[in-house]
Amino acid sequence: MISFVVALIILLLGYFTYGKLIEKIFGPDDRKTPAIAINDGVDYVPIKTWKAVLIQLLNIAGTGPIFGALMGACFGPVVFLWIVFGSILGGAVHDYMGGMISERHDGASIAELSGIYLGKPVLYIMRIFSVLLLLLTGTVFVTSPAALIAKLTPNVLGNTFWIVVILIYYVLATLLPIDKVIGKLYPVFGVILIVMALSIAGGIIFIPKYTMPELTLSNLNPEGLPIWPFMFITVACGAISGFHATQSPMMAKCITSEKEGHKVFYGAMIVESVIALIWAAAGVAFYGTTHALSDALTSLGQSGTVYEISKQMLGNIGGILAIVGVVVCPITSGDTAFRSARLILAEWTRLDQKSIRNRLIITLPLLGISTILTQLDFNILWRYFSWSNQTLAMISLWVATSYLLKVKKNRWTSLITAIPAAFMTAVSVTYILVAGEGLKLSYQIGYPIGLGAAVLLFVIYMVLTIRRHDISKS
Repeated sequence: MISFVVALIILLLGYFTYGKLIEKIFGPDDRKTPAIAINDGVDYVPIKTWKAVLIQLLNIAGTGPIFGALMGACFGPVVFLWIVFGSILGGAVHDYMGGMISERHDGASIAELSGIYLGKPVLYIMRIFSVLLLLLTGTVFVTSPAALIAKLTPNVLGNTFWIVVILIYYVLATLLPIDKVIGKLYPVFGVILIVMALSIAGGIIFIPKYTMPELTLSNLNPEGLPIWPFMFITVACGAISGFHATQSPMMAKCITSEKEGHKVFYGAMIVESVIALIWAAAGVAFYGTTHALSDALTSLGQSGTVYEISKQMLGNIGGILAIVGVVVCPITSGDTAFRSARLILAEWTRLDQKSIRNRLIITLPLLGISTILTQLDFNILWRYFSWSNQTLAMISLWVATSYLLKVKKNRWTSLITAIPAAFMTAVSVTYILVAGEGLKLSYQIGYPIGLGAAVLLFVIYMVLTIRRHDISKS
């Protein structure tokens, strides 16, 4: 219990301390934001700060901080360290810088920002990569909530029915102006999500039969998977996630002051990490051991495990409320995944999104492809989603590093993004080399190559930093 409480406190302190440092380094000012300067009534719409925070939270908090946290808990309480420090030093920095740099470029997508700061070849790669990631994300966030809702309506309405219902909702949320569906529903969903998290946390703390083990650095994974790099890929949302780089530009189009960025981008990520921390703790506390948790995930699936924890811990009413909160998470990330994909393709094709016809031209094929992808195995989708997630996070952090190198007089401030960028480079490269869905190389080969890739990019960064520092002095 002590480890869990201390982790929560560190997350909150991180928001008020390191988060403020990041804000100071970026330097928000009083310039007009895209929501004011452009305001097209569809995607560029001024939104109140408290609504923007809740929308950003629901955009980024898919099933990742719940399913990913439960799977990450199979490594043991060591996952607490990754959730806490990964978020404060990496994930929240990633989200804040991505959102604010986008805001400085009229709400441009991560693909466009990659082209500006890393070069044209990266632009074309990132356009394809980010759209594919968003399709995977949207599909994952169709199948997982549909499976969970189907458990609440057994023998009445099956999985396929709920997939169709969710896809219809996604069409509406993707096409309509952001303040018509998302702006009205998300604040309500945000309250549900917060109540869900607090309910589960209350069950962990106040029900005597649930006991959380204290922090240990031991690897307790029952399958013997090494912590590096598997834990860092398994827990993406809740620690650091490249998917957020596709979501932050949406709120970058809607905030009315740059000084709101700390609350909207850094703050929403910290709240998501609190949710991940709660579910990681709940998984171990409820099942008692990582072996039992792993068995539940295998036999019941992610949705079934969430259902069992919620119902047994909180009873029928509390369990349903908790499950509704869990369902809200993926649905409210899935719809904005497709919305983000529409916006990236609109940038690419130069189709004006004021026209409903142009929005339909892009949206309907996206949803059609996603419908086909829902027939694939969820676990396969999740693994590729997780890896592509962390790869995009790596690229986004290098984009932020390049931005700071170019616009800040003190180039060494870019270390705040360069260090987590190098770390995520090692994670992403190592994983794809050794994982079963990757190249399946031995750890003796994958580890040195992954570390070498991170060191190489960091050395290049240091050389560029020193050169630019010398030029600015002269």
